[in-house]
Amino acid sequence: MDVQQSGDRGKGRPPPFIVEPSSRVHTHSIILLHGRGSNGEKFGKELLETGICSNGMTLPDVFPGARFIFPTSKRRRAKAFNRAMLTQWFDLASLDDPSHRSQTELEGIEESCREIIDMVGREALQVSHKNVILGGLSQGCATGLIALLALDFPLGGFVGMSGWLPFTGDIELLASGKDPGGDDDNDDDPFASEGGTQDPALEALDFVRDLVFAHNPEGASRKGSALPTPVFLGHGEADEKVRLSLGDNACRVLKSLGFHVEWKSYKDQGHWYKIPDEVNDVVAFIGITVGWA
Repeated sequence: MDVQQSGDRGKGRPPPFIVEPSSRVHTHSIILLHGRGSNGEKFGKELLETGICSNGMTLPDVFPGARFIFPTSKRRRAKAFNRAMLTQWFDLASLDDPSHRSQTELEGIEESCREIIDMVGREALQVSHKNVILGGLSQGCATGLIALLALDFPLGGFVGMSGWLPFTGDIELLASGKDPGGDDDNDDDPFASEGGTQDPALEALDFVRDLVFAHNPEGASRKGSALPTPVFLGHGEADEKVRLSLGDNACRVLKSLGFHVEWKSYKDQGHWYKIPDEVNDVVAFIGITVGWA
């Protein structure tokens, strides 16, 4: 593998761990985010070395034209661990219930997602947005999903493992057409449709964009959405850190927004990806559903 550490880094974090294509031409890009307490190099090396299909092939073997990019999050104080400094994309008040005191997540989600969106945009300029896949494991999956919802263009696909969707309750409520504030009067809404109400899915996406671009509202483009992006979500049924129900809820809410979601659960699997079953499923999703065969 041709490995490098990119000089492109966000403030307060190391550069991404990058594995260049094994073929001569860079045709695709896969950006994967690590879980809480890990880093891009550790997660990336382990995934590419141990994430082996049942036929013995690794992900770089299967997709020789792909550049694999593993960013590293900033170190932040973790309230759930007595304010210890950890690499995490955003802080979380409760490991058991990510929705508890969700305002704790706002600062990190805004900063991390904007950097991930910038990274996605740069890769899309090189290989086309249809040839970019975003994803992650655990908190990396959660961060990637929010970044996906904030995009104004579709990607080739999204791959999430052992994760959840932050702000599920708010997103689900908006997707159902209900106003979280209890005010259903849209008479003065400049974005309302001719029928008087904006599409509920777009309302939900706008809510996410407002979170991600809270301190840079002019950066929140509403020209399009990532809704055509196919999504794969895999989750261990014995996951002791992120409950299976949280992954299932993410799947349900994404479907309610209009995403095509492939959901797979794995018997007796804990908080990690299952080898070779989940790797096989990811490869099949990328090859068949995304169309990178």
